[in-house]
Amino acid sequence: MNTLENKKTAYKVSGVSIGVNTALSLGKLGAGILSNSAAMVTDAIHSASDVLSTFVVIIGIKLSSKKADEDHSYGHERLESIAAIILGMFLFVTGLLIGYKALGSLFRDQTDLVIPGTLALVAALISIVVKEGMYWYTRAAAKKIGSDALMADAWHHRSDALSSVGAFLGIGAARLGFPIFDPIASIIICLFISKAAYDIFKDATDKLVDHACDETTQEKMKREVLSVPGVIRIDSFKTRLFGPKVYVDIEISADQNLSFRQAHAICETVEDKLKSDFPLVKAVMVHVSPISLVLAEPA
Repeated sequence: MNTLENKKTAYKVSGVSIGVNTALSLGKLGAGILSNSAAMVTDAIHSASDVLSTFVVIIGIKLSSKKADEDHSYGHERLESIAAIILGMFLFVTGLLIGYKALGSLFRDQTDLVIPGTLALVAALISIVVKEGMYWYTRAAAKKIGSDALMADAWHHRSDALSSVGAFLGIGAARLGFPIFDPIASIIICLFISKAAYDIFKDATDKLVDHACDETTQEKMKREVLSVPGVIRIDSFKTRLFGPKVYVDIEISADQNLSFRQAHAICETVEDKLKSDFPLVKAVMVHVSPISLVLAEPA
């Protein structure tokens, strides 16, 4: 899939996300106010934050898809990881604000706590179903186009679904005669949001500091390289994440009696094989060293 198609997919998913989150946040806010539910109001704030985060995703994808230029000869893919970091930080701050407000309610005079109405319970259930559906929808698109920012937005949907589960349980317990569970649910929501923010931040940071691919992927790549005719062994194998893309640096050994043209052909085959078998691989640097076949044979 080319860059233009990736952008169209990302914009389509983002548009759906903005529409769904706007409707959900307004609906949950209204239900929370009418039903006197602090958990539902904070859940509405979380959904509203998703709208802003999706705009961050759109900006990140737009900037990262720019072609390489004289000042950025390796491209702009890392800008998408920066967008994901901004999204993670925004999500974390949202969680802290929700937790702070919930703690204030928790330590107030318990007689002041109001039992939420049935409408809040229904709104929480609808939110769980819709947001979990949005998580799988956005996640599928993110994996299809290899987008960090879109995947971060998918986890934002999942964190919202989990927060709605907390709101549902808290509101339900409050209606059973335990109103203190409504602010407790808000605190649980805060923890879910903070965990999602940490995961997004860590993944995006790894892709900014030349973190290597996971070990399983590296082993698969090595097997593909060794399957190329003429490759005797791998002397060095390094990978690094560059935004959503992967760069590979390899040193291989080949028969010292090969011509320059033959050795070059082996390098090209290695490069083509890795790029075709691993779509996220953007660039492969292959260095070949001459070696005697006699010395290469095991004793």
